[in-house]
Amino acid sequence: MAVSKKRVLIYSIAYYPHVGGAEIAVRKITDGLKEVEWTMITCDLQRNLPREEKIGNVLVQRIRCPKILFPFLAAWRGRRLYKKQPFDVVWSIMTYAGFAGLFLKLSFPRIKFLLTLQEGTPISQLKRKAFIVYPLFWLMFREADMIQAISHFLADFGRSMGYSKEVVVVPNGVDLKYFSTAPKQADVLNLENNLGKKEGDIYLITTSRLVKKNAVDDCIRALKYLPVHFSFLIIGTGHEEQNLRALAKALAVRERVKFLGFMPQQDIPLFLAVSSVFVRPSRSEGFGNSFIEAMAAGVPVVATPVGGIPDFIDDRETGVFCRPDNPKSVAEAVMEIIDNPYLKEKIIAQGKERAIVDYSWDVIVKAMREKVFDKLLSDYKL
Repeated sequence: MAVSKKRVLIYSIAYYPHVGGAEIAVRKITDGLKEVEWTMITCDLQRNLPREEKIGNVLVQRIRCPKILFPFLAAWRGRRLYKKQPFDVVWSIMTYAGFAGLFLKLSFPRIKFLLTLQEGTPISQLKRKAFIVYPLFWLMFREADMIQAISHFLADFGRSMGYSKEVVVVPNGVDLKYFSTAPKQADVLNLENNLGKKEGDIYLITTSRLVKKNAVDDCIRALKYLPVHFSFLIIGTGHEEQNLRALAKALAVRERVKFLGFMPQQDIPLFLAVSSVFVRPSRSEGFGNSFIEAMAAGVPVVATPVGGIPDFIDDRETGVFCRPDNPKSVAEAVMEIIDNPYLKEKIIAQGKERAIVDYSWDVIVKAMREKVFDKLLSDYKL
């Protein structure tokens, strides 16, 4: 007699074509666990996407509503689906979608509630935003049957909110087929020519949403402490872009800063290959996929020891730490790498090894299977 598939309902504010670390993680995990029937309820942020479509192994249903209403309407939609055919697990991606998971759990206590903490927003800011509904925010953690966090920093956050069981730490991964394979030298030389890179020029690079927490402004300010042959490549978009452009102009380093905009993941390794150091002096960070991608590509990393970053960077072993909100410290960390070839090669080798061994998607999907879903669905081993 055939065993019916277990059913998991996913709540996520955003999903493809909106792609960030959380969305990539969900896609990789659900593609890897084909034995589960996956359904997702998400928000149509563009207001023009299909109401329902299959993306990989996930049946995606979109709700057209303001983001503030998503938890309530998503919970209502989930209840309708559950009554037609029950789900075994409801999986909320980040705390805002966690409200929908909580409401479904309270409606159907038999369902297992999995909360994934992927937040990059400062915890103090999260709590301020949840102030009006703080009892529900607190109850979300208390009612979760399991919490999975992408870093030990976020695991501590889960425990601080009253979750008394073990928090399972499974990080995000890196797509090694893109980042661990060196681009063709001809393509590298062609890009250097297109960027106007001359002999002796040194490029720093960041891949980042242009938001305050990622401290791209400190990277621009750091150029004032670096020789004029240092330039800065910025891959990404965000609401801080105009402020950052104005800052570069005000500091008279506009010609040394190149805003490259949004870029598909598969195009980023070529830009990493023309760069000497990856720099992101974050003010807060839940995890930070971009750091792992740079490490896998063999580019030494300068970062701050905040949030989840110390999970994968050991100072002067797999990267170099600088101080938050300190552009001069950023410049000093960069020069420490540039001026010390032995340190640079050690960081490149050990950073690449850590990225490949610990953060390949095969490793991450296996961990999610064994540590999370096998336990939640204990009567049906995947």
